Amino acid sequence: MFRVKKRTLLLIAGIVWLTAGINVARLGVLSYLSIEQRWYWYLLSIVIFLLFGAMFFRMSQKHTKRIIGYEDERQLFLRFFDLKAYIIMAIMMGGGIGLRAAGVFPDQFVAFFYTGLGSALALAGVLFMKNYIRFERIRQQ
Repeated sequence: MFRVKKRTLLLIAGIVWLTAGINVARLGVLSYLSIEQRWYWYLLSIVIFLLFGAMFFRMSQKHTKRIIGYEDERQLFLRFFDLKAYIIMAIMMGGGIGLRAAGVFPDQFVAFFYTGLGSALALAGVLFMKNYIRFERIRQQ
């Protein structure tokens, strides 16, 4: 029960990452609307995007390889992540939500950091969806 094909795990990962990325980026964009516009905030968003984008690119390759390597064709739908990834996700989400709710981050930080991070997360979702589409080609490599 609740088992899906390996290929479908890539689609689930794509939807999860894209949804999370859009939501995080939305918070950043909303914060941009409440701060004084300075060119360097946008530059910092790009730097954050590049740093996290590189990390998430490697992560998407690693998870795709792991998913393709599963022996059984059908897997529990939650196996698009491994345990380590779930723990990291919980810490990042919990920390981000908690620190933001506590008012630790000024709007300027939320604007540039969340916009860059959210865009990188969304791109990772797109990469997983691309791997879903190219599944047969990737599996044969």
